[in-house]
Amino acid sequence: MKIEITRINDAVHFEASASSSKVKVQIEGSPAMGGHGQGVRPMELVLMALASCTSLDLVQILRKQRQIIEDMSIIAEGVRTDKIPQVFTSIHLTIKLKGDIDQTKAERAAELAVKKYCSVHDMLAAGGVDITYSILLNE
Repeated sequence: MKIEITRINDAVHFEASASSSKVKVQIEGSPAMGGHGQGVRPMELVLMALASCTSLDLVQILRKQRQIIEDMSIIAEGVRTDKIPQVFTSIHLTIKLKGDIDQTKAERAAELAVKKYCSVHDMLAAGGVDITYSILLNE
């Protein structure tokens, strides 16, 4: 796996690309650092990585369980320490599912997706981040 980060302008705006894709991701520092709101911040990318890893695994598991997913989203909310470096101390995932999905199967799938199959979860948890989740089904 390989990525490249390239500085875009004289501020703190960068563009990231991965060797596996032609997609570009815009990354930028906070306004206090000179950012202009043209990209996501690195710690937001961490939350995005956790939520996307969980999403991919969850969809796979629910499909194998023959559940019909009409819509899905995950909200990731992280709490950071006040000390430098400002790492996450806890993250909560709110998993929103719509469709013909059995509650018990959704709960089992989420448990597997978050705690067994998501590599990002394991890296963060190994660093002491408390990761929790909840499921909202057809709400």
